[in-house]
Amino acid sequence: MDDRQLNEELHDCLFAIRAHVHTELKELAREAGLTDTQTDALWRLSRGREMTARRLADRLRCDASTATSMIDRLEKRGLVRRVPHPTDRRVKVIQLTPEGCALRDRVVRHTTEHSPFARLDRESRLRLHALLRQAVDDTRPTGETADVMAPSEKEQR
Repeated sequence: MDDRQLNEELHDCLFAIRAHVHTELKELAREAGLTDTQTDALWRLSRGREMTARRLADRLRCDASTATSMIDRLEKRGLVRRVPHPTDRRVKVIQLTPEGCALRDRVVRHTTEHSPFARLDRESRLRLHALLRQAVDDTRPTGETADVMAPSEKEQR
């Protein structure tokens, strides 16, 4: 297999995995009355880092006004709250509420239970994680890191 064909097949695999995960999450989102983007936001808000509307918009790859509208809807549902930033009075930090944490945990549980990676043993998942992290990190501008949890962060959860 030449490099072009290998890269094409790798992309085929990534698209298949994305479709699988998307299908699984879409059903759960529908049951919870959320959009796909709101479900994605819940996932990203859980990382324990300070998350401003701007940072969330960057992670979701949408503009700030779209992120703000989505945060407004999540806030009305009682899933997130805005709190003052610890060092910048002009900025609010978006946090999950206890209800938001419970729904986020449900999303994570559902995703991991239906993961296409579940068929792989732990060692294979660790190798795949390292390779995917390397591929993702190599596509980012210098100084920007992927919004992917390191194994140590996952083990703490």
